[in-house]
Amino acid sequence: MADLTELDADTLSRTIHAREVSCREVMQAYLARIDRLNPHFNAIVNLAPHEALLAQADERDAELARGQSRGWMHGMPQAIKDTAHALGFPTTMGSRVLEHAKPAVDSLYVGRMKGAGCIVIGKTNMPEFGLGSHTFNELFGPTANAWDLGRSAGGSSGGAAVALAQRLLPVADGSDFMGSLRNPAAWNNVCGLRPSQGRVPGWPKPELWVSQLATDGPMARNVRDLAQLLSIQAGYDPRVPLSVAQGPRSFLPTGSADPQEVRVGWLGNLGGYLAMEPGVLQVCERALDVLAGAGMRVEPLASSFDPESVWQAWLVWRRALVASAVGAVLVQPGAREKVKPEAMWEHDSAANMSFAQFMQASQRRGVFHGHMLDLLERFDVLALPAAQVWPFDLHERWPKEIDGRAMDTYHRWMEVTLYATFAGLPAISVPCGFDAQGRLPMGLQLIGKPGGEGDLLELAGIYEQLMGDVIRRRPPEPGS
Repeated sequence: MADLTELDADTLSRTIHAREVSCREVMQAYLARIDRLNPHFNAIVNLAPHEALLAQADERDAELARGQSRGWMHGMPQAIKDTAHALGFPTTMGSRVLEHAKPAVDSLYVGRMKGAGCIVIGKTNMPEFGLGSHTFNELFGPTANAWDLGRSAGGSSGGAAVALAQRLLPVADGSDFMGSLRNPAAWNNVCGLRPSQGRVPGWPKPELWVSQLATDGPMARNVRDLAQLLSIQAGYDPRVPLSVAQGPRSFLPTGSADPQEVRVGWLGNLGGYLAMEPGVLQVCERALDVLAGAGMRVEPLASSFDPESVWQAWLVWRRALVASAVGAVLVQPGAREKVKPEAMWEHDSAANMSFAQFMQASQRRGVFHGHMLDLLERFDVLALPAAQVWPFDLHERWPKEIDGRAMDTYHRWMEVTLYATFAGLPAISVPCGFDAQGRLPMGLQLIGKPGGEGDLLELAGIYEQLMGDVIRRRPPEPGS
């Protein structure tokens, strides 16, 4: 059989279960590719010893020989984003302070993937504490873009996106706070889905009621694999009081959606409010033209909310949540000197925040949520670029300006991703094209209705059929 890493995850699963290939052979193929390419990209960190992983693959083969399968991921190699706990691996969050922090339990979604048969081989790289959509840290170093070794991979699920794009993993997991599943997916020409708040429960967490801006979710190279992985990760858990109890057990698209019944609201750059690098809006609009050509109703849309007010409310929520996470680490001796300045800025900016300020921001958040629901009464999905800039220089910390407009914070250039997050809505990033030189990818962000992952994936399935040439395009290998 040809290189097993070329198979999509669903085909790989069926091939393993038909016993046309062994789990050992799959593991050997992926480890060989990781050994060859990962030194160029630095996507996977803390890789387990080959011998231990091959022994686990042999166990999976023995189970299949007895007629036993753990599930869709049986025998698949999986590296876990370093925000999540996986027994036997440190959860460093990209920080030198947490270099040796070993978890006592698996994160809930990791346990579910293990239950479906995956073999955890290591972790994927991320920015320190997941802050900033650019994967670099002082513990492991930067992760290079799958399409250009001199460019950023995005983040914070940058290692996951690059490992996926370069066929170091069949599928990938990540988390999304301010576009962390969507921005790196866009910059590496893969698909990333931020689920609705509570769809993929987060556990264990030190706080279960307020810290709902971040959520775990799937990444894949195609829509079917994305839906399969979400079906494994999602589901109610009583330990997570705000987890979603309703919804399908499977999110696989049925192919029943009629393009002529789909209404897409194009928010673009919010009437010029969002700074966009030249070419970003245009490549997204070309993809939307393809959808319109298939019969979808695509309509430019003026936002009904004040984006600057939303940004200010977002800053309050973000600072409160980030400050508590960073503060928990700062109690360790010498931690403040090891933590990156952006994290310290978030922490220190929240020092004098009052409960009244937080409640006022929460009320503004509620008003914004209502505006988004009003828009989704008129449209099935809302469309935005998945990023405001093309992948930038690997050694730049963050873009200081976009098209001549100064960025006043280290994350202002990612503002386009906060709207789905702040409203608790599902959003998917799908590849939409490349820059003028045809080298750097961009993604289109589609925001769905509350709990609407199923409908969103149905639409993504149609999109994939129409834009297949873009989605199937793969990055060059170093030296090729």
